[in-house]
Amino acid sequence: MTDTTYVSRLASRIRSLGTPSLIGLDPRWELLPEEIRQEHSRGSRDARAAAFAGFCREIIDLVAPLVPAVKPQVAFFEQLGPAGLEALQDIMQHARSRDLIVIADAKRGDIGSTASAYADAWLDGTSGQAAFPADAVTVSPYLGPDTLQPFIETAIRRNAGLYVLVRTSNPEAGVWQDRRSDNTTVFEAVADTLENLNQTLRGQADLGPVGAVVGATWPEELAALRRRMPTTPLLVPGYGSQGGTAGDVAAAFSSHAGSALINSSRAINFAWHRSPWKEQFGERRWREAVTAATQQMIEDLRHVCPSGA
Repeated sequence: MTDTTYVSRLASRIRSLGTPSLIGLDPRWELLPEEIRQEHSRGSRDARAAAFAGFCREIIDLVAPLVPAVKPQVAFFEQLGPAGLEALQDIMQHARSRDLIVIADAKRGDIGSTASAYADAWLDGTSGQAAFPADAVTVSPYLGPDTLQPFIETAIRRNAGLYVLVRTSNPEAGVWQDRRSDNTTVFEAVADTLENLNQTLRGQADLGPVGAVVGATWPEELAALRRRMPTTPLLVPGYGSQGGTAGDVAAAFSSHAGSALINSSRAINFAWHRSPWKEQFGERRWREAVTAATQQMIEDLRHVCPSGA
């Protein structure tokens, strides 16, 4: 019998492609290729939503043969209203049709019935029941551990996944996340909660269903958190445009396939804006720049991630 849980499906994709690379989909109007902006030159919200949908569908088609997963950033679509959300739904469905794992970067988090409604909207897994067809969603835990339970219950029921914010990559993350109580920081307390949940929920599996978001811009803490959370899958932002390197993310991996996904968004989406792709391809050949940047990321990570992980 095929194991259809999220962690198993993700691990299978990673093994088949030999990379833990995750491509974020972060469309920004001012950075889009001129050919796309001219096609949608009205500049209205509906026109921009159509531009975002077309651009992201092309990115998906370029990276689908190369990487296991994509991560649309929900905020860039929400800002465009109903048309933006329709565009988001469209590209998620398109990514799934290309056999990509889809992680909705929505950072949802609330209590009780509201959390249940968020979970119902975003966690599709293999169920076909969610309004937005994500395999996993990012979640904020800072209202307390009880806010996670509706997401966990829905994720398990639908073979979906979660990635809970633990140590984020932004410069001022430590203002709150580093605060200590009983000699434990806030982010360490969240990490311990997730690991305890996974130890309970994983059964005979190597990894549990509740993942953690840990930024590449904190490499020493990333290594410490991997030791602290041995059965917790990690989603690692901050590689690429935010300054994280392959060496910075090396500690995220364990010996298990699916133990970590390394995300790059702007550096892939808009590769032709920076060297060496700017000089090699320029804007007219932006598609080639996206492919080349993705291939470089895959090769870069090949030196630090375990074989098959």
